[in-house]
Amino acid sequence: MKTDVTRVLVEEHQLILRMITLVEQNTALMEQGRNRDWQFFLDAVDFIRNYADRFHHAKEEDVLFVALVANGMPAKQSPIEAMHIEHEQGRAHVRAMAAAALQALAGEGDQIPVIAAHAKGYAQLLRGHIDKEDQILYPLAERILPEEVRTGMLAAYAAAAARTPELETKYRRLVERYEHLLAA
Repeated sequence: MKTDVTRVLVEEHQLILRMITLVEQNTALMEQGRNRDWQFFLDAVDFIRNYADRFHHAKEEDVLFVALVANGMPAKQSPIEAMHIEHEQGRAHVRAMAAAALQALAGEGDQIPVIAAHAKGYAQLLRGHIDKEDQILYPLAERILPEEVRTGMLAAYAAAAARTPELETKYRRLVERYEHLLAA
């Protein structure tokens, strides 16, 4: 039996999807005039930048994608290139959402449509992106990656996590706090 090198990534997707749900819910409330918690959007940006991007996407881009290319998958015109493009599209949405939320926090009331457009755009992009990874790319990786590279990949994931030992706990608590606030 092969060592599973994508399970940890699938598990991380679950926390990311929970934050995406919060983004969608808070965006809907904002558009209904029932939520003006700009800090939520800044906290969501912080989560996305540090957990989804630096923590999770770094494992994909620096470990999984590199291993796939080293084992025969083309870097261009391939699922890897498509995932890189979507990561960049997500980063663009996050930059725009952050800028608009900061302007709203500073009192500029016309930022709601901008925040909403980029929050919805990010959520839609990431839901599709995660689905492609979980349903297509990761199963493909599990089929094509040889056993001899898998232990090194898991060690690289562990090293990445060890560089920021409290990060996962911090962002899990952030998500739980906002879930609790919405449920109240």
